[in-house]
Amino acid sequence: MAAQHFSSVLPVPAVSAAYPMAKPGYGKRSAPGQQPRTRDDFALLPARERYVAGFVDHLPEGAAMGVKQLAKQLPLYGQQAVSTSLNALSVAGHLRRVRRAVGVGDETRWVFRTFWSRTARDNEWWNAYLATENDSPDTAPAPDSAPPPPWVPAEEPPLPAQPEGPAAAEQVPVPAAVPHQPTPTQAPDAEPPSPPTREAAPFSPAYLALARLGRDDHRLGLSADDCTTLEPLAAQWLDRGVTVDYLTSTLKAGLPAQVDSPIGLIRRRLTDKMPPRLPTTASTPADTPTPTRRVLVECTDCGRPGQPEALPDGLCRPCHTIHTAGSQPSPDPTQIAAVKAHMANLRDLLKPV
Repeated sequence: MAAQHFSSVLPVPAVSAAYPMAKPGYGKRSAPGQQPRTRDDFALLPARERYVAGFVDHLPEGAAMGVKQLAKQLPLYGQQAVSTSLNALSVAGHLRRVRRAVGVGDETRWVFRTFWSRTARDNEWWNAYLATENDSPDTAPAPDSAPPPPWVPAEEPPLPAQPEGPAAAEQVPVPAAVPHQPTPTQAPDAEPPSPPTREAAPFSPAYLALARLGRDDHRLGLSADDCTTLEPLAAQWLDRGVTVDYLTSTLKAGLPAQVDSPIGLIRRRLTDKMPPRLPTTASTPADTPTPTRRVLVECTDCGRPGQPEALPDGLCRPCHTIHTAGSQPSPDPTQIAAVKAHMANLRDLLKPV
């Protein structure tokens, strides 16, 4: 009787029909030039990483790639295990998280993507590909991607066009104008008082960016006085050519689990991470604008942005050190100061009156 051999790797779970898709321009994006899918894909990876990689590889283009969404579909592992597996897949050359600026002038916005390659790539390949990747992030499909699966909902049909001209006037009734009725205290010939004019909000873009931090992440909630205090520092960032999205994403990246002093943390980041001033160059003619494409790689672990060359294996230097050497991260000086202040406050409260 022939012996049966069973694989030690768990079968990859099927992609649920209700798996969430990211917004257009976001989510999973397949890299070009991959080898055809085989049963031996990811054979050199550990069992957990092979399990996660097999699931990600079967996700459709544009699927949400957040750790929470992946962990919901992978019941064997929690969010921390999935996050660790993504770090290992990044080091193995299968994954890169990227943010890029699209648009021109004031219309610039940041688009976040997770590039995936079934075939493992080295750092040189990823750096060259990300430097030349220039397809439209919202409409261009991946070079070797298949058509979207049938569970992806189709776009909603456009609303029927409204009739124009006399036909529209017949179908849409227009309410009759009501004559102005004078009040007892108002003379019949007196004109009604004009409504008060509403003044525009006197808040600068830097102030509004700081005020919105608390809504995006409750750990960074600032008071009105805090926003006024930090407004000059944030305005220097905008004066140096960065966008509001870049400013807020840098302030929110890699936050600790608990922030005791939001104003202290944000003041430290605004000061330490101040972008350099770019040298002034000759402006291009207005009739031939040259769009600038800026691509930043995000650390797969903490989300810190940087140039592709500065994040080998898709990890920043501290996270790369932790992943490769297994060392503990050095404490943040801001957190140390906050803990000392908190302990001093507790000692003052315990002193006898």
